[in-house]
Amino acid sequence: MNSPAAEQLRLSDFDYDLPEALIAQEPASERDHSRLMVLDRSSSVIEHKIFADLEKYLLPGDLLVLNDTRVFPCRLPSTKQGGGRSEIFLLSELDCNLWIALVKGGVGVGKRLIISTGVEAEIVQEHADGTRTVRFHSLADIHGILNEIGRVPLPPYIRRDPSRKDCERYQTVYASREGAVAAPTAGLHFSRELLATLAAKGVELVTITLHVGPGTFQPVRSDRIVEHRMLPERYSISAAAAAAINKAKAEDRRVIAVGTTSVRTIETASRVFGSVIAGEGTSELFIYPGYEFKVTGGIITNFHLPKSTLLMLVSAFAGRERMLAAYRTAIADQYRFYSYGDAMLIA
Repeated sequence: MNSPAAEQLRLSDFDYDLPEALIAQEPASERDHSRLMVLDRSSSVIEHKIFADLEKYLLPGDLLVLNDTRVFPCRLPSTKQGGGRSEIFLLSELDCNLWIALVKGGVGVGKRLIISTGVEAEIVQEHADGTRTVRFHSLADIHGILNEIGRVPLPPYIRRDPSRKDCERYQTVYASREGAVAAPTAGLHFSRELLATLAAKGVELVTITLHVGPGTFQPVRSDRIVEHRMLPERYSISAAAAAAINKAKAEDRRVIAVGTTSVRTIETASRVFGSVIAGEGTSELFIYPGYEFKVTGGIITNFHLPKSTLLMLVSAFAGRERMLAAYRTAIADQYRFYSYGDAMLIA
């Protein structure tokens, strides 16, 4: 049941003005050289550091939850049979060479798009949510050529074409399980050296998987926040990861989620019993102010778009007014925003 306060929340309650110049178009020179805002939830005190300073704020026994999903090159430039450009944006695989996708250019059912020499994609079905079922022809498995023909799915607010550098930098150093159409961007700040430093200090590291899909970035179209519905995203939590998280919680150690995707995964898996249940499933959990966190004791995150479900999630954790005040501070101090931008530790 939603609280009375949550029922009153409006989309405009999560709006703010961001100068376009602060939208990061390139990653930091080094992964852990981005800036880090440290926000204390209890005191509202803000400190300004760089991400490599994170180890000063984590304690031996803290547990970091990392999302190990791996972005795949899901943007496929294509050509209409009668001429003209199009693009297929792969979302999820139904069967070999059969995918749910977004397709540009008003290509109807039964039509085909030319992907590369001898390879075509047929539009099999249109769906009410704007997605389409696409079948690839003349090859054994589209996976075999994705690295050759696909492009890195940079967000639309990065106003340039993907480069070779993006193949590495729009991927966490611990990414291992392919399936995401967008990076879990809070994890982009971690270098292998920083992870080693944290482990040597006694910070425990565990990985879970949530394959980031369009639901994470789906615009909220309803004025009343409680009416929004998240699209499902696939997740997986191993028995070892669940046991480690539950043990840390039982011992009153901090469970710090790296990114909103990690938050949604562990909170989804703990909704019934209050402790994380191992296994695979889908998350449709929409977290906004009024939500009671079951497991999460800290969040490492980037700075999110106005009116986004991601901003609502961190506002639920830190408080809406406190979070918006921190964003005003970030703008005044010229922090870099969004996927390739700077980071925040909320604890």
